[in-house]
Amino acid sequence: MPMADVVIEPFFDPRTNTLTYVAYDPQTRDAVVIDPVLDYEPKGSKVYTESVDRVVAFLRSHHLRLHYVLETHAHADHLSGSQSLKAAFPGALVAVGERIREVQALFKQVFDLPADFPVDGRQFDRLLRDGEVLQAGTIAVEVIPTPGHTAACVSLRIGDALFTGDSLFMPDAGTGRCDFPGGSSATMWESVHDRLYRLPDDTRVFVGHDYGPGGRPIAWETTLGVQKRENVMLRSGTSKNEYVAKRDARDRTLEAPALLFQSVQVNIDAGHLPPQSENRTRYLRIPINVFHREPTGDIELQPVVS
Repeated sequence: MPMADVVIEPFFDPRTNTLTYVAYDPQTRDAVVIDPVLDYEPKGSKVYTESVDRVVAFLRSHHLRLHYVLETHAHADHLSGSQSLKAAFPGALVAVGERIREVQALFKQVFDLPADFPVDGRQFDRLLRDGEVLQAGTIAVEVIPTPGHTAACVSLRIGDALFTGDSLFMPDAGTGRCDFPGGSSATMWESVHDRLYRLPDDTRVFVGHDYGPGGRPIAWETTLGVQKRENVMLRSGTSKNEYVAKRDARDRTLEAPALLFQSVQVNIDAGHLPPQSENRTRYLRIPINVFHREPTGDIELQPVVS
């Protein structure tokens, strides 16, 4: 069966503006899921599975056999629903780019995680290598590392479809931010310009998020040809210096994602929630950054040393 005949079903989570995808072969019923969402309500610190349940219901109603749950990176804006999917489909494997080990080591220090927290990627069932072709039944998934947003970001190519995670967004939204620990706008330019933009123009691009800039309807699919001509941040003719200046300036204006601390520490652990404590409650680690206000002049935030 030609890979172009693989069907792609999107699921949009309006709480985090995240796109989850099911890619499946309608003849053989082989399937993969890309970037699933586990719902989290921060006010009450409540976790629930509405978004995952929609994906599970689709997989079951279409009698699909889930081979892999694929993460484009350790997300900083939503918790991964990978383990909930594994619970529903025990034969499925969770996979992420092999550089997740660098991200784990970095954030183990940020969150002061226990000394025995592994930073070799063993929490995931499979670590994906550059150029590897993952076989999910009849579905072939090519792995293209695209670091920049994080060190471990990968884009995933299935036939004529390219899933770019937080590297490329819709053309009027540009690219993912590059100011997280381990991120690099210069590296992002190389990933997009030297890796993705060398693929055919008719390659379909499926983005990891959409925020409907300017009030337009939510969208998730475009082509590489359109990206090369119209991406507001990085076109095929955009120089590295130009992109770095524009991306870094934009990143300086952005606030941290609302679920940054909750998401990252769960996602570097392959979507596992923290283990229960002796009181049978799970706890996340949230760092506290204490500031005071300057008494005169423009308001500035200065860290309190003591």
